[in-house]
Amino acid sequence: MPQQPSPELTSLRSTRVSAARRLSRRAQRGKERRFVAEGPQAVREAVAHGTLPGGEHAVVEIYTTAEAAERHPELLDHARAARIPVLTATDEVIEAVCQTVTPQGIAAVCRFVDTGFEQVLAARPRLVAVLAHVRDPGNAGTVLRTADAAGADAVVLTDGSVDLYNPKAVRASVGSLYHLPVAVGVPVELAVKGLRDAGVRILAADGAGARDLDAELDDGALGGPTAWVFGNEAWGLPEATRALADEVVRVPIHGHAESLNLATAAAVCLYASARAQRASGGCREQPVIR
Repeated sequence: MPQQPSPELTSLRSTRVSAARRLSRRAQRGKERRFVAEGPQAVREAVAHGTLPGGEHAVVEIYTTAEAAERHPELLDHARAARIPVLTATDEVIEAVCQTVTPQGIAAVCRFVDTGFEQVLAARPRLVAVLAHVRDPGNAGTVLRTADAAGADAVVLTDGSVDLYNPKAVRASVGSLYHLPVAVGVPVELAVKGLRDAGVRILAADGAGARDLDAELDDGALGGPTAWVFGNEAWGLPEATRALADEVVRVPIHGHAESLNLATAAAVCLYASARAQRASGGCREQPVIR
């Protein structure tokens, strides 16, 4: 059995490791416009994302234990082919850089990949998830993943929502962060106005809504371009935000559950729109002029 090379990163006080550890703080991430992606799936998607509009690669550098390097040779080969530095590290270094209790032996320092809200509008989106004052990073990442799976064209995080690059949000997105445009820090009023001006119908998802999701489907109302606005996990959408929407829609509860959590409700709403848009007469049947 060939001898494994000695780790290049062994000290928690090294310049590289110290810099990566500081990215656990939101202020530092915002200052440097960098974050840490943990685990092989997130790193793989970051490498596959390629270069950003400015010409720099989405990945700055990768840290991996020798064991993880043996498990994921193709991933690291692709990274090296893209001229991304790949550095071997001790388990202690990986544990210090990552926020998970049991990291998977590989992490990457990445550049921010969010896009401007103007670019989202210019692409004439047909299905958008707007997260208004969503504070839980796991929920934010899960809704992003769900929007990706449902074929949404974009996700918008309002200025009152959690940081997109929070480690828990990045992990919960499971790589979907790199699959569709995400705009951040957009005031909810601006988000609604911009989307409506772009021909998108605004639906606020709220358990107290006067309109039922089943009725929306039965009436064929979900076939056109739609933006779903999802609110805070604890108190939902404030009245001022609900008033901005074209309709306030509730997910029907047919059993005895009191309510659905945010991620589950978002999945139901986004997939309802995705199905309606792909049905006969839905907007996905029509070519979009971009």
